[in-house]
Amino acid sequence: MTAAGSVPRFLYGTAWKEDRTEALVRLALDAGFRGVDTANQRRHYFEAAVGSAVAAWCDAGPGRREDLFLQTKFTSLGGQDHRLPYDAYAEAEAQVRQSFASSLEHLRTTYVDSYVLHGPSSRRGLTREDWEVWRAMETLHQGGQARRLGVSNVSLEQLTALHHGGTVKPAFVQNRCFAVDAWDHAVRAFCHQHGIVYQGFSLLTANTHVFASSAVVQAARRTTRTPAQVVFRFALQVGMLPLTGTSSPVHMQEDLATLDFALEPDEVRAIEECGLRT
Repeated sequence: MTAAGSVPRFLYGTAWKEDRTEALVRLALDAGFRGVDTANQRRHYFEAAVGSAVAAWCDAGPGRREDLFLQTKFTSLGGQDHRLPYDAYAEAEAQVRQSFASSLEHLRTTYVDSYVLHGPSSRRGLTREDWEVWRAMETLHQGGQARRLGVSNVSLEQLTALHHGGTVKPAFVQNRCFAVDAWDHAVRAFCHQHGIVYQGFSLLTANTHVFASSAVVQAARRTTRTPAQVVFRFALQVGMLPLTGTSSPVHMQEDLATLDFALEPDEVRAIEECGLRT
């Protein structure tokens, strides 16, 4: 069980699950996940169904809301479809307030453990709108409703600017993590230097070619684990907080079991490099 307020070592991601969201989140909680990632972006997430699963799990007695780490996101207009959680014509600060209030209602909670900017509005730099959104998020944090703040889909340049310019520094970065880019090494290094928790997503789906690499195959053979477990264990050992979005109860158990074994330092180094070589 996760201690109240602590960050779990694994997150269950809820994107692209639609009508299966509630059942799968409940399966994940029953399997032992205590961290759940979602977003108030109906285009890719069903946040209200996450809240239904959490409420049912708490009502059934396995745990309390305080035992869970709930993370959701503010998504700007460019990432939304017509099902908006805010007034499309409102100022950015008002949109954040409206989206956050909607998230609390969806998740049936009075606070979230992490509130994440679902990506800057431009590929380069931070715009005035990004800063208005972040200032509004800082207000929610200062009021105690958003325990920590984070940013997703961010470049090193953007993260550096946000860290240096924000009154409240990002506690989390959530990026899609590609082996061919050295597993996002530059951003991870900045996070390590500044005490930011790096959340890696698409660790499996973005790196299927790595499963057949000699580094992963040999580590899987030595540990008698699956290639997927080896990749997740690698992520943990280099300081990532990995996300999994599996819909398989078996894989949920296997993913959590990566907390129970270790890779050798040479194996970690080989996997860190294998994406660049394959």
